[in-house]
Amino acid sequence: MLAAYLDEIKSHADAARAPGMASYHKIEREYLGVANPILNDLTKTWRQNLTVEERVHLATELWQTNIYEARLAASKLLTQARIRPDEAAWELLQSWLPDFDSWAIADHACMAAQKRLTADPQRLDQVEEWTRSDHMWTRRAALVATLPWTKQNHPKPDDLLRRDRILGWAAGYVPDRDWFIQKAIAWWLRELSKHDVERTRAFLATHGDDMKPFARKEAGRFLKAQLE
Repeated sequence: MLAAYLDEIKSHADAARAPGMASYHKIEREYLGVANPILNDLTKTWRQNLTVEERVHLATELWQTNIYEARLAASKLLTQARIRPDEAAWELLQSWLPDFDSWAIADHACMAAQKRLTADPQRLDQVEEWTRSDHMWTRRAALVATLPWTKQNHPKPDDLLRRDRILGWAAGYVPDRDWFIQKAIAWWLRELSKHDVERTRAFLATHGDDMKPFARKEAGRFLKAQLE
């Protein structure tokens, strides 16, 4: 099943673009130089023509190639609000966590995870386990995959509880000096500040002094008045 789809991706390869991508992402793997909009178009067509079971199978095979564009395509195959049934897709996404080694691939997989979490918020119990991982990218994924809970303008009571739960995870990350972790905290708070100023301010009032300065500044970028 893999060969035909991988060949389709490779047919759009750009040998002149690939070295720049490799230099930018700084992770040793094969880069084909295929632009993201092309991958979007390819995977949109594939999703329409494959069953859920076939999509999960193809995503598994694409991911295992370790080719940059193939891993992005694997994630895009599973980035859809309605997948029924979606248990296999969710399990596959979780199985990829230990392989995360760069922000771009991790973020694409997390976008797919966002859809599965909003489809079944009880899965946050499993995400909480990610926060205790020794693997930085897995810990980071717990915040990136839960970004939908920063975005509701009129959250239901259960969603406010989930929002507070995730803020608790972010608070637990504050002592972590890793740049990507600090950036993820800031990202979550920055997005939250667009919809929930009070919670953002409260977090920064309690934890802001312990965050790295760049993260504190980024978290408060959209607040009307920066906290001192």
